[in-house]
Amino acid sequence: MMNFEGLDPGLGEYTPGLDSSMDPRLDPALLQGVELDPDALAVPVSESMHIVEGMYSELHSVAAEVGIPVTATHFDLQEELLWMGNHRGHASSFFGPTMGRYSSFQVHMTDDIRHIQSMDTGVLFLTKNNLKCLTRGGLIMFDYTTEEGADMHSLILTDNNTLLMGGRQNYVAELVLTTVQETQKFTVEVPGVAIMRQSNRFFFCGHTSGKVSLRDLRTFKMEHEFDAFSGSLSDFDIHGNLLAACGFSSRGLNGLSCDRFLMVYDLRMMRAITPLQVHVDPLFLRFIPTYTSRLAIISQTGQCQFCEPTGLANLADIFHVNTVGQLLMSFDVSSSKQALSFGDSGGCVHLWSSAPEVSFNSYSRETELALPCLVDSLPQLDWNHELMPLSLLPMPLTSTEPLLSDWPTSLITPSPRYIEIQEPVRCLVQNHLCQKEFCLACELGFLFHMLDLSRGDPCQASNFLRAFRTIPEASALGLILADSDEQTGKARLGRLIQSWNRFILAQLHQETLEQEGPQAYRGASSSTLGSSGESVIGRLFGCEVENSSLCRCGKETVRSSLTLLFTIHYPEQSSLDKMIEEYDFAEILKKSICLEQSTQAWCDNCEKYQPTVQTRNIRCLPDVLVINCEVNSAKEAEFWKTQTEYAYNKALKKEAAEPPKPKEPLPTEWCLEEELCSVEGVTFDTQAEDMRHVWIPLSLKMCISKTQGLEVSSLSEGEELTESEEAEGASVYDLVAIVSHIQDARTGGNLVAHIKVGETYHQRKEGVTHQQWYLFNDFLIEPIDKAESAQFDVNWKVPAVLYYVKRNYHPKYDLRIKNPIDASVLLTEASLARKQRKSHATFIPLMVNEMLQAADLVGLDAEFVTLNQEEAELRSDGTKSTIKPSQMSVARITCVRGQGTNEGVPFIDDYISTQEQVVDYLTQYSGIKPGDLDAKISSKHLTTLKSTYLKLRFLIDTGVRFVGHGLQKDFRVINLMVPKEQVIDTVYLFHMPRKRMISLRFLAWYFLDLNIQSETHDSIEDARTALQLYRKYLELSHNGGQEEFRKVLKALYEKGRKLDWKVPDIDSADGQGSPKSTAVFPSVMGL
Repeated sequence: MMNFEGLDPGLGEYTPGLDSSMDPRLDPALLQGVELDPDALAVPVSESMHIVEGMYSELHSVAAEVGIPVTATHFDLQEELLWMGNHRGHASSFFGPTMGRYSSFQVHMTDDIRHIQSMDTGVLFLTKNNLKCLTRGGLIMFDYTTEEGADMHSLILTDNNTLLMGGRQNYVAELVLTTVQETQKFTVEVPGVAIMRQSNRFFFCGHTSGKVSLRDLRTFKMEHEFDAFSGSLSDFDIHGNLLAACGFSSRGLNGLSCDRFLMVYDLRMMRAITPLQVHVDPLFLRFIPTYTSRLAIISQTGQCQFCEPTGLANLADIFHVNTVGQLLMSFDVSSSKQALSFGDSGGCVHLWSSAPEVSFNSYSRETELALPCLVDSLPQLDWNHELMPLSLLPMPLTSTEPLLSDWPTSLITPSPRYIEIQEPVRCLVQNHLCQKEFCLACELGFLFHMLDLSRGDPCQASNFLRAFRTIPEASALGLILADSDEQTGKARLGRLIQSWNRFILAQLHQETLEQEGPQAYRGASSSTLGSSGESVIGRLFGCEVENSSLCRCGKETVRSSLTLLFTIHYPEQSSLDKMIEEYDFAEILKKSICLEQSTQAWCDNCEKYQPTVQTRNIRCLPDVLVINCEVNSAKEAEFWKTQTEYAYNKALKKEAAEPPKPKEPLPTEWCLEEELCSVEGVTFDTQAEDMRHVWIPLSLKMCISKTQGLEVSSLSEGEELTESEEAEGASVYDLVAIVSHIQDARTGGNLVAHIKVGETYHQRKEGVTHQQWYLFNDFLIEPIDKAESAQFDVNWKVPAVLYYVKRNYHPKYDLRIKNPIDASVLLTEASLARKQRKSHATFIPLMVNEMLQAADLVGLDAEFVTLNQEEAELRSDGTKSTIKPSQMSVARITCVRGQGTNEGVPFIDDYISTQEQVVDYLTQYSGIKPGDLDAKISSKHLTTLKSTYLKLRFLIDTGVRFVGHGLQKDFRVINLMVPKEQVIDTVYLFHMPRKRMISLRFLAWYFLDLNIQSETHDSIEDARTALQLYRKYLELSHNGGQEEFRKVLKALYEKGRKLDWKVPDIDSADGQGSPKSTAVFPSVMGL
């Protein structure tokens, strides 16, 4: 036996590799369920447990995200943080041995996180085909997408600015972090590299075929190879002159089996030494060279064995990680070797330690922690003082850059937001498609679809507002404001939002209820709701009411109807009553729903108008209870203010009567040291303080009994229905949305919304199970406490609309979204123009055998007209200030085929009819002439905007790639959200950083020797030219590479500067011909 006493005990620095099995067949129980508390934070071990110095014991376990497997764990190399990434692309970090949650964010929407690597400036996260670098707080530093078909598994930092990425493909990619560019690829044999390690001599590459190759540090050339296992490699590690590996052996027809012999190699002699037999099924292994060269061998079932690589494994050295029946998916060792981390398939992260006072790194820098809110210690600001510096007033973000939040701003009112959070409504409008040109349900569906596609970019609602302005009822209700009303503050926003609330519910109910005739869009599925005589809006918000009118003659008339919302009616106060009585909100709500009032009405029996008593009773409870608060005068505001004072005083008395409760500990993220919790000026409100200005309850209990009718009562937090109440049909309603009017005497104020975003939305958008209240205040969207949502100081904040929803009502509704737009929208359709003839057709519609597929090219161009001119003023210093920007409308949309025998032939060339007045046709730039958009005299193929919009939506949903020049503006005016990977914009292809954008005309002359747009623009010509330029770009890039292409761009800009970016006349060449004719760059241009 060899003598190993002279082995180097030092550990070379290397980057921890990927800790998951490379073969998916090895993890059959990957997604098995587990019952855990989803709200659990760090769970410490029993106080009686004594951690023995040098022996590893469990210190903490934390449920990061219940039921979602933890696919990667990593100890931060700079700070005392433990990182984890899960199967749904979500990452979280935990601070120190107490494992208080430090940060949490979504890295990828669908793919699992396979490798995490910390750096000095940020943290790298590797998924299947994406590498993303984020700060430790979650801000994106860069986002790099690998080649299509890549299946990355691990990465390794070769120095501070370079890394290697490997996976199940035949190459390893080198990436420079400073430029985020791939510099070279090193070819490896299939099936690729799944694990990478590094020493001061070699790169070590582990392959799923069971081999480990040693490669040169400079050239990546293979120097040696160990054939470790006949089946597959699971993990390996290096220390000094030893390499240890674990894996699977092939058992013939029986497949793979875990090999309990670890292969150990001497890197000095480049040969295997005696294999090490262990007593667990090894899945992960690491050297932990604290006192000796110990190996930690981990099985997937949670068994952990420590042994010497040159000795015999002892059964007494086996420990067990308590995974509650789950499988271990990831494993890592801290740089100090004092801590081990395990991630399991149930979403838990387990921290083991060998010392009572554990530190992850020998020398960690200080972690920046969030401090408690110090608002109470800030000086009071006099908002009404004329000399108050404006810099002291907190202002919302007004930048044009995309917000960091994933909540795009859509409308000037928060209304669509509190409608969108109702999942049945969101699904209904996205499944809805009708033949009406202006349909709010269709436009809301398009808007919500854009919000779903949006990746943090703002979504505009211009098409929705365009349809909204055409509805007569909206104008009759005063919902369309004049510019002067907005600027002078004359608009009574409190009344307007309640009128809007009533209007939008009725309009959506009507549009989804109507029986639909022959479809304008062939093959588009008609609404199933229309045929059944019931809409989802009616089922969701509707409540069947019975209206009774009783004359004093004894004649009673009863009518049934459907109401979608209720209005609060406040009790009448006589002039003699100086004190306003105390009322419970539930009592006022019951009287408002079961309303009783006296009025003059016609009596058929008396044949004249008589005093009658009208009463209203409900027959069923709605799933969503919508309430208009009607606080429209000082009288109602005073009533509301008095009731909040009654409620607050009652809460104070109740708190004083109860024994004091122990103070709840602050979250670890807020307070790491006890001294911080008692900072002078920092106060934390009591439960009674939370009730200040609160009158409405967060939950209601409602029941319709046979004897007493409707019963309404408030429900305290945590209170549930009894079995007898459930048997009687009682329901619990939770407050989920509030729209308030923030008053300002000078400007009229503004509207804000407090919305409780539920688990369904967070699961769909972020992949997490979570509920949170948010404040929507124009551009500002911020999480708030639930107590704040119900607080109303009516001196400045007045309630307008309340939304209560019944608990667990979702299962009653189909929440699947089926895209109603199919290929039939591209087929031939009739023109709206009376004079349009087939001989004038400028396009050939797609045939069935030409239907486009994902990644097909489509040339696109759009032309616009001006509806409103820009309003601007000239300042005294000569600069122009825009008061109101011009309003554009799309007038023509052209799509041409990007491949096939008919490449360049248009299949869409639609002129868009508009009912709004056009102030400027911009003929010189658009080619649109007066009369082209008039159905009476136009000879063009005239359609509605909705018809053409559906064609483009179908192309987007199909996955085609649009090629054009300046497409960003085109899509913004058309009001389309197109994924960035589906847009090829030639204005950016031929652009150098920090240089001007180049016109399509100049590029066409320079590269294609074409003279376009000489007199006017033509969208067919522009779309074809953009396609040709893209082909030219591909040819230049392929023939000469990036370096030669940069030379071409440099020559392009030099030529442009000489000509002042003007295309020379054809007749006067004067040596100014295009490069195609003069061979400006012969090394590349053989075209």
